[in-house]
Amino acid sequence: MLQGKIVWMTGAGTGIGLAGVQALAARGALVVMSGRRAEVLEREAADIRKSGGKVETAPLDVTDAAAVQRTVEAIVERHGAVDVLVNSAGINTKHRHWKDQSTAGWDDVIRINLNGTFYCTRSTLPYMRARRNGLVINISSWAGVHTSALVGPAYNSSKHAVVSLTENINMEECVNGIRACVICPGEVDTPIMAQRPIPPTVEDRARMLKSEDMGAAIAWVAEQPPHVCINELVISPTWNRFYIRAAGHDTP
Repeated sequence: MLQGKIVWMTGAGTGIGLAGVQALAARGALVVMSGRRAEVLEREAADIRKSGGKVETAPLDVTDAAAVQRTVEAIVERHGAVDVLVNSAGINTKHRHWKDQSTAGWDDVIRINLNGTFYCTRSTLPYMRARRNGLVINISSWAGVHTSALVGPAYNSSKHAVVSLTENINMEECVNGIRACVICPGEVDTPIMAQRPIPPTVEDRARMLKSEDMGAAIAWVAEQPPHVCINELVISPTWNRFYIRAAGHDTP
């Protein structure tokens, strides 16, 4: 269980991030929820509190490095530590292929998926280092391990970079008692699916991973004892469209 642990979750208002908050709070952690939409955070936080979970909200744009630093400092001032940081904020664009990839779209994806992960981690590590204990969980993607034509160059690049960034944390910080895990899920049925150039069908979405599957995975990693580091966790739906397409099968 995670009783008494302080967790900071970005991208906490919807999808994987929200599912992670729900799973961690159910296991006794106090979770600070960050995301760009304060009203969404407050609504979801209220529901979690009704179920007995302990959560706080800290609206934040993770691309604002100064705001990130202020948020970390405020959490530590209130609670004394950040035991677990979960970097779940992430986006993709509808115009995601080389023929229509704009510089603005590229910059948005890199700023949130990669720079945001870097800013939050960089600001949190000194506090973990001082206590010689801490866990960073980064949400990457199947595309962070297997380059996919489906998601485009910006998303592929950002998610590959998050995998490398995570390994670098373990290389440097393992001697300071700090662990990092990158979770690389295949397709997850979240609201972001509606933003795809060709949204998946209802039938396809029914076969995907669910947000609660990812919440359970995040909680499982967080519950490992301090001497255990889950370096990388790759998860996919059994009916894996990436494999099906690569094998040349028709998708029903």
